[in-house]
Amino acid sequence: MTSAHKPRLNPSIAVRERRADGAELVRAQQTLQPYPEKITQRLEYWAHAAPDRTFLAQRDSNGTWRTLSYAEALTKSRRIAQALLARNLSVDKPIAILSGNDLEHALLSFGAMITGVPFAPVSVPYSLASTDFGKLKYVLELLTPGLVFAACGKTFNRALLQAASSDIEIVVTQNASAVPNATSFGELLATDDSADVDAAHAGVTPDTIVKILFSSGSTGLPKGVVNTHRMLCSNQQMLLQMMPFLGEEAPILCDWLPWNHTFGGNHNVGIALYNGGTLYIDDGKPVPGQFATSLRNIAEIEPTVFFNVPKGFELIAQAMRDDDDFREHFFKRVNILFYAGAGLPQPVWDELQGHAVKATGHTIPIITGLGCTEAAPTATLTAREVLHAGFIGLPCPGLELKLAPTGRKLEVRYRGPNVTPGYWRRPELNATAFDNEGYYRTGDAARWADENDIQTGLIFDGRIAEDFKLTSGTWVSVGPLRTKLVTRMSPWIRDVVIVGHDRNEVGALLYPDVQECKSLSPELRDCSDTLKILRHPAVLAHIRSLLTELAEESTGGSNRIARAAMLEEAPSLDIGEITDKGSLNSAAILRHRAALVAELYHPSPSARIIIVNGKTKLYA
Repeated sequence: MTSAHKPRLNPSIAVRERRADGAELVRAQQTLQPYPEKITQRLEYWAHAAPDRTFLAQRDSNGTWRTLSYAEALTKSRRIAQALLARNLSVDKPIAILSGNDLEHALLSFGAMITGVPFAPVSVPYSLASTDFGKLKYVLELLTPGLVFAACGKTFNRALLQAASSDIEIVVTQNASAVPNATSFGELLATDDSADVDAAHAGVTPDTIVKILFSSGSTGLPKGVVNTHRMLCSNQQMLLQMMPFLGEEAPILCDWLPWNHTFGGNHNVGIALYNGGTLYIDDGKPVPGQFATSLRNIAEIEPTVFFNVPKGFELIAQAMRDDDDFREHFFKRVNILFYAGAGLPQPVWDELQGHAVKATGHTIPIITGLGCTEAAPTATLTAREVLHAGFIGLPCPGLELKLAPTGRKLEVRYRGPNVTPGYWRRPELNATAFDNEGYYRTGDAARWADENDIQTGLIFDGRIAEDFKLTSGTWVSVGPLRTKLVTRMSPWIRDVVIVGHDRNEVGALLYPDVQECKSLSPELRDCSDTLKILRHPAVLAHIRSLLTELAEESTGGSNRIARAAMLEEAPSLDIGEITDKGSLNSAAILRHRAALVAELYHPSPSARIIIVNGKTKLYA
């Protein structure tokens, strides 16, 4: 049995002001402590305080860890900064990074930060999973980059040739010959730095743009969120004050989350950098065929803090069922588990805690919060050990939170030093993104766990835009209903998309766990035919029984699933149905699965449609 110790947490103490217009202003009683003017000052600090400590590590093609110490990271970043200065890059000619997480990506980004040149890490599927490169072309046209980087010229050849104009310099780490006139990354590193680098860095201010992070573009073309030094530094200080253990022992991370997203690129890289920690780049991810790599990396590294999306935690919990050795390695040093990107199903939460008790003798804090790319990313944090999923905590020190009445719900809005000044070259978006008091409108809803005791924190109440009305005029609150279904139907159902806009009844598209569904009948033990498994009478009967139980507990048509269908194809990353982080994009799914939704509501539904006969309490 391992003995990971309980980390020191410092949850916010909330202060609430109720206003006559129905809005509530909420802030932390604690004051935000001073933070650096620019995030690169943390690189300089650790390069002197712990020069030989590993900052970043990544496996090479032979499986050996390539490491980058803090001193090496600063030295090489300064050389790159000098090379960038020679190219006259600027806010008008920033840098676009097309490839994923690696050491060269990191060094180029820090070189850019030192010089004050913005960079934009772009979603890798825009280059490698697209056939028309539409989103990549749009992003590059909006950015007008002066330099584009990709790890491998051969891998990114088509994207570079079709989306990047011929007058843009292309820099690649490998296979430069595959791209005409490409520059080798080694040429940047071969540049000697000078006093010009110091002068450029001195000119960087808290309001200097660090990076542009593009949204997934689920409702249209991607939006470029401006991220400044003030945003990154203040948010890391907020996190440190609420999780002081991060500064008491240098954190060790093993992380796959993509750097073009704020969770991986701001939150996780930032935690390692701000607190002098080490981040091992995990080259696996929680998808079929790649998660075994993550399990190997996690077991070897034994991280002290662990971040993932709910799907990742679900797969980790499953792996521990049959692998006691992995469970022991996982819990040997880990202090907290932190999830974001979507809600964690309660059965997964409970199973993780069960494994923690077996490995350590006690439960472990499972932490989350609420945030977004526009908040760099954290706005609220639980920072305390809670017993179940759904809580999102209280505002971080220094952040002002407004709960604004919007329809039937309270929209969460943010104002503070970690909130974006706006969108890259899209002033029309800025006009609607902020309210008349300067609060950023998140589109998220929240409610108090206990109106009479706000210190218990807020609970996520779904996305306002996801809610819809039935033909009866009754509103359907999608977020809580989806969470309830996922929780109660696990492990057979992995995720759910709620449907029923302008229909008489609420329906659901169900993403099944095919392997778990096989266990529902001995006849399916050796079956590999997905359609046969999901259409087997025993499987359909079991799913129908679960939905019937839920229907009998419901209180009306707005929270009763009347019909459902299991999706027989996995969500597609290529067409935007699933994000880089593994969470579902409901809008894209509904757009691309319109035929299935129509079949769901057909007067004479096919055999694959599950009709739920259970009555609600209201009509019982």
